[in-house]
Amino acid sequence: MPQILIIDDDPTIRLTLQKFLKGQGYEVAMAKDGEEGLAKAKELHPSLIICDWMMPVMDGLEVCNRIKSNVELSNIYLILLTARDQEGDLVRGLEMGADDFLSKPPRINELRARVRAGLRLYQATQELQRQKQVIEQELFQASQYVRSLLPEPLEGDIAIQSSFLPSTQLGGDSFDYFWLDSDHLAFYLLDVSGHGVGSALLSVSVLNLMRTRSLRHSRTSQNTTNFYSPSEVLADLNNTFQMSVHNDMYFTIWYGVYDKQTHQLVYSSAGHPPSVLISSEEMPKIKLLKTSGLPIGMMPDISYQEQVCEIDTNSRLYLFSDGVYELPQEDGSIWGFNALIDTFIRIPSDRSSRIEYILSCVKEAANNRPFEDDLSLLEVEFNL
Repeated sequence: MPQILIIDDDPTIRLTLQKFLKGQGYEVAMAKDGEEGLAKAKELHPSLIICDWMMPVMDGLEVCNRIKSNVELSNIYLILLTARDQEGDLVRGLEMGADDFLSKPPRINELRARVRAGLRLYQATQELQRQKQVIEQELFQASQYVRSLLPEPLEGDIAIQSSFLPSTQLGGDSFDYFWLDSDHLAFYLLDVSGHGVGSALLSVSVLNLMRTRSLRHSRTSQNTTNFYSPSEVLADLNNTFQMSVHNDMYFTIWYGVYDKQTHQLVYSSAGHPPSVLISSEEMPKIKLLKTSGLPIGMMPDISYQEQVCEIDTNSRLYLFSDGVYELPQEDGSIWGFNALIDTFIRIPSDRSSRIEYILSCVKEAANNRPFEDDLSLLEVEFNL
C-alpha cells in the first residue's frame, strides 16, 4: 500500500488531508513542521509527500531541497501545498525539487488526480531503478566472466603481465597469449566497437576461436589458419567476423608472434593503436609498431600487411586499447597517446610495481572518475 507523508503546520489541513487520503486507501503519516517531516521521511521512505510551503523553523522549499539532495529519498514524489500562484514562485519551487503543486486549500478532485498521477510516476521511477540495478548486475557479472577468461601472468625469459579494467558500461576488450611451439609465442589485444553485453560477447567469441585454434580460412574451409602468420590471422578473422552478420560491430586488433631463437617479432594490426617497444638503455629507444589496415569486419576479402622487428635484450613491449589514453580532461582536451608513452618511459625498475604505476597515472589522468571505455594493457618483457 502506498504511503503518503503530510507535512503542514496547520492541524486542520493535516487532519482534512489525512481523512480524505485514508478514505482513498492510502497509508498516511503526518508531521507538524519541516524538521519533523524530514525526520519522518528518512524513517518511513514514503512514496509521496504533500508539504506546505509556508511553515516555521523549516519551510517547504528547504524540505524539498533536502529531500531531493538525499540519494535515498530523491525519488519520492513531492507536492508543494501553496497559496502562491506567481510564475516566479512556481519556478523557484521547481528549482528546489518540487514535482508538482496544489493550491491551498486543495480542491478534492484536484488532490485525488494529482496524488494518483504522482504515485504512478513514483512507481514507474522505482521500476526503472529496479531495471537499472538488474542491468548493472548483469554487466558486472559479464565483466567478471570476461576477466575469468583472460590469461594468467607469464614468467620466464619472456614475461607478460596485464591489466583489464572494464568500464561502467562494459566494452569489448580482450587479450591473450599462448605458445605455438617451444620457440614461438603469439600474443594479441583486441577492442570491439560499442559497449554492453553484445560487444563483450563478440570479444569472447574471438578469444575462444583463437584459443582453440579453430579459426579457418573461410567458414566452409577445412584448412585451419596459420597462426604463425599475423597477416593471415587478421585476414581470416576479417572474413569470419563481418559486421554485416554481427550486429554492425567491428573490432580493432594487434597480433604478433615472437621467435625467441631469432629474436624477431612478426606483427600485423587492423585499425588498432600502435604497440610501443621500449629498450632499457640509459637513453631508451622508442619504436611504434603498427601496420595499415581497416578494422576487422568492415569489408570482406581484405589483405593485411605484416612487419618484422628485431627485439633487443631487456626490451619492453606495450599493447593496449585506446581507452588507456583517450581520457577527457577538464579543459576539453584528451590526455593522449604521447602522455601514455611518457608514462611508459618513467616507470619504476621494479617489475612487480610497473603495471600498478601505469594504472595510477591513468587513473590520475582520468581524475579518478569511472572509465568511459574498457582499459586493457599488456606488458611483454624480453629478457633473452
